[in-house]
Amino acid sequence: MNKQGKLYGIGVGPGDPELLTLKAVRVINEADVVFTAASAKRNYSLAMEIARPHLSDSVTLESLSFTMTEDKGATEAAWDANAEKIAAVMKEGKNAAFLTLGDPMTYSTFGYILKSLKKIMPQAEVETIPGITSFHAAAARLNRTLVEGEESLLVTSGAYGGNQLQRAGSTVENIVMMKAYKNIKKNNEALEATGMLKNSVAVTKCGRQGEEIIQDIRSLETRDPDYWTLILAGK
Repeated sequence: MNKQGKLYGIGVGPGDPELLTLKAVRVINEADVVFTAASAKRNYSLAMEIARPHLSDSVTLESLSFTMTEDKGATEAAWDANAEKIAAVMKEGKNAAFLTLGDPMTYSTFGYILKSLKKIMPQAEVETIPGITSFHAAAARLNRTLVEGEESLLVTSGAYGGNQLQRAGSTVENIVMMKAYKNIKKNNEALEATGMLKNSVAVTKCGRQGEEIIQDIRSLETRDPDYWTLILAGK
């Protein structure tokens, strides 16, 4: 029986190709097949574009299609189907790499792939290579300390209007709000209620073409939402 291959989950960072780790670059070029996620409507992967300057001509690339839907059943079916494709490569004894934006363990597509793969191949060998998150890149871009001393930091999603912030606002001093492109008015209300609105800033497309730093985050309420927006805030 052939030895099963290994899966590498690789974080490619927030957008600047120079922020990939040396290990990530090495493993990508040693893998037999490199996978990445793409929208079903548009066969484009930002993670692949970030990694592309580091790819050798011999690397085999494969895009996995994911449908953006609120239908949980359809979403889980897509995860399972794509995990099956990765598993097929591993069962041939080949090593696979899955590229994901930022860090593989932080609001990442890779987390869902990993859960599905474990159902298909419970004994699968997986190694995760961390990447720089968008909020670490944004903090560095602003020269803004995320947390110090005895302070705490909440990393949360703004997709549902700052509910987590409202619940934890009295117990944390600093927050990172990912996915801040949705429900921005409710997110701003949550920031104001917890005393963080005045000391907040938004960053869009950090480290990429079109990067923008928005000091008055209330102005986001009158703009078209941008998927690549996050907020750093504190008391």
